[in-house]
Amino acid sequence: MPPSYEIDTRRGPARLDTDLPVRPATALLVLGHGAGGSVDAPDLLAVRDASVAAGLAVVRVTQPYRVAGRRAPAPAGHLDEAWAAVLAVLRERHADVPTVVVGGRSSGARVACRTARAVGAAGVVALAFPLHPPGRPERSRAAELGTGLPTLVVNGDRDPFGTPEPGPGVQVVSRPGETHDLRRDPAGTAAAVRDWLSAQGWAAAD
Repeated sequence: MPPSYEIDTRRGPARLDTDLPVRPATALLVLGHGAGGSVDAPDLLAVRDASVAAGLAVVRVTQPYRVAGRRAPAPAGHLDEAWAAVLAVLRERHADVPTVVVGGRSSGARVACRTARAVGAAGVVALAFPLHPPGRPERSRAAELGTGLPTLVVNGDRDPFGTPEPGPGVQVVSRPGETHDLRRDPAGTAAAVRDWLSAQGWAAAD
């Protein structure tokens, strides 16, 4: 399959950018973008590079509203529907890969959490999970992290959207000096993800 291609969903075409390891993949990591951002955000690219080096296949998914050129995000239900459609296609195209891990940054992390069980994921990687709107801690989204699956949250300690607390199955890594964009040290963020993937047995041994 080509490294970048589009698939049709009921919400419009989604774009998939695929990077494969040099050896058979130990797992498939599927990543979504932030609300107004792209799959080329520094933290997503760093996680892609570290994960591919660790033996995972990585697919970065651009939601249909961004493919169409819109910055305002689609409703949550539309995002989840398009994501689930993409995961169904990826499971067929990567049927030889034993494990699927879902994730993303910010809005993409929320989509991955909300749909993780439905798409049959083994775990979740949540970068810059937006715990609440800035200045509105009473509007917590912590319940979305309660997937019952192994989950890694990597947030900056200066993120105005807040940082979740660890919970059953939920490991939280707080990155010092980072805000919501996680731009100061993408390699450090990626190392935290790789260590977690290794601890779960989803990354190849060195």
